[in-house]
Amino acid sequence: MSGLEMMLFKNMRRRLVTAYACLIIFVPAIAISSEKEEIRIGMTTALSGPARDLGLGMKRGIEAYFHYVNQAGGIRGRPLRLIALDDGYQPTSAAANMRRLINEHKVLAIIGNVGTPTALVTVPIANREKVLLFGAFTGSNLLRKTPPDRYVINLRASYEEETAAMIDSILERGIKPDEIAFFTQNDAYGDAGYAGAVKALKVRGYDKSDSLAHGRYTRNTLNIEEGLLTIFDAPISPRAVILVGAYTACAKFIRLAQTILPNTIFLNVSFVGSIPLSKALGKNGEGVIVTQVVPHFESELKGVAEYRQQMKSFDAEAGLDFVSLEGYLAAKIFVEGLKRAPQKINRENLIEAIESIQKLDIGIGKPISYSRREHQALHHIWETQIQKGKFVPLN
Repeated sequence: MSGLEMMLFKNMRRRLVTAYACLIIFVPAIAISSEKEEIRIGMTTALSGPARDLGLGMKRGIEAYFHYVNQAGGIRGRPLRLIALDDGYQPTSAAANMRRLINEHKVLAIIGNVGTPTALVTVPIANREKVLLFGAFTGSNLLRKTPPDRYVINLRASYEEETAAMIDSILERGIKPDEIAFFTQNDAYGDAGYAGAVKALKVRGYDKSDSLAHGRYTRNTLNIEEGLLTIFDAPISPRAVILVGAYTACAKFIRLAQTILPNTIFLNVSFVGSIPLSKALGKNGEGVIVTQVVPHFESELKGVAEYRQQMKSFDAEAGLDFVSLEGYLAAKIFVEGLKRAPQKINRENLIEAIESIQKLDIGIGKPISYSRREHQALHHIWETQIQKGKFVPLN
């Protein structure tokens, strides 16, 4: 080998050694970078329109807990990121958002969606694409099948359970079944609440529910007058009206109804949005009842006190309410599932991790349990009433 060839050989060998050394250095760096990659969680919700307070409340609660987790180092060093898209409480927009979140943003799961009309389209997409839909803000039985859909896991009690609690409360006050009327949104949400109340009445021996006054209104409108007239024209003047609607429409209905039905009790399901409803009613809110699916946000329960602390840490200007508390608790349980999942977390083993949760104490006085056959954590109803502008627990 000539001197020139020897020099070329040595130079090539040095380059190969250098390249190999770089490979040894950079491969672990790439692995670490991948490990620290953010965990993207999606959400399609009402950030505008008549249900915006609900969407914004759920979003704030979820983000507050994610912020707390990220401040503590994330999930095994990986930060959580919530990607929330606005659907305006419109099914077509919700469907488009689901596809974007799954196909473009490659989210691990969907959390905290708001509404039954939107769930009509998001649940089939979640099942078809095999992506978890967790902790949706709706009590519809659409998300509560028996056996449950693998890709739908709930936190809150159902509308059936809420309206059953209402019926018990009404009957305990000495009001007869035929003195009950309904005012509901004319869609799947209103149908779910109405069907739950009718079922509760039948279970309690009343089989003439079809004869009870039932006023309706169109979603995303304030056209409540026709529905109010339907109830006013009922053969028997109602002493209790169960409302299943958005807070803007329900507030207008209650204000007008109080002038022509002065001794009537008005009961709303949790989806109405308690704080916005109370603000919209003002002095007309006195005595109005709202069933809740989480404890009172001013409760001294450990988990609720933690919620208040973390909300203040996340956004000192953010108000406290039942909705953001529900979002916070949903995020807390979801994160427990992430912690239980394997190192290489994916959409399937996350579901199995959540299903493994048994008697988890999140500080609300009700243990959290799931299984393959039980995809709803809470079944308890907390009844509240507006007194002097504040919500007071009744039970």
